[in-house]
Amino acid sequence: MPELSVDELLTTTRTVRRRLDLTRPVPLSLVRECLEIALQAPSGSNRQGWEWVVVTDPDKRAAIGELYGRSVRAYQSSPSYAGRLHADDPVRSEVQRRIADSSEYLAEHLGEVPVLVIPCIRVGDGGPAGLPGGNQAGLWGSILPSAWSYMLAARARGLGTAWTTLHLNYEQEVAELLGLPEDIRQTVLIPTAYSIGTDFKPAPRQPLDDVLHIDGW
Repeated sequence: MPELSVDELLTTTRTVRRRLDLTRPVPLSLVRECLEIALQAPSGSNRQGWEWVVVTDPDKRAAIGELYGRSVRAYQSSPSYAGRLHADDPVRSEVQRRIADSSEYLAEHLGEVPVLVIPCIRVGDGGPAGLPGGNQAGLWGSILPSAWSYMLAARARGLGTAWTTLHLNYEQEVAELLGLPEDIRQTVLIPTAYSIGTDFKPAPRQPLDDVLHIDGW
């Protein structure tokens, strides 16, 4: 396990695509450790309406990978494609190009990643967070922090993860593949594998003062 301070863990938990070890099995017990930590995250009204789907079956992983690759190929032709952003900024466009390249790699190999984790949220239980057009921030805010906690816990144990939602273009197909109930919504797909090396660094970001507003806009 990497010896990381809290600040190092928070600033070096990166989206890992090319450096996922596709050949090394990940023990389910290790995934369970990370999920136990994830369950300590906050949720609205302490509802804890989360459900976690862990996919290790090779055929199901391959099927999800095929759907994911299809979605990525459509994404590549969209104006929001990572490789097209910030084209007028030589520094940022180079970063975006690397992100695009690694995204394409993951699209080709997602089905080979040893573990796919899909955090889900139960909706339509009568609470305002589950109603269409209701408090969407409350709904998704009750699952996304725990997904991030899972990724932090994984990083602390030498695992690499990636945060991606492109599979949601085929959410119904994935739900049918995994037998999900109708009141369950998927949130994010987190491929999980041992990382090839653990020497990740903080990513370049906008200066804080460019995005900071105190007491108003």
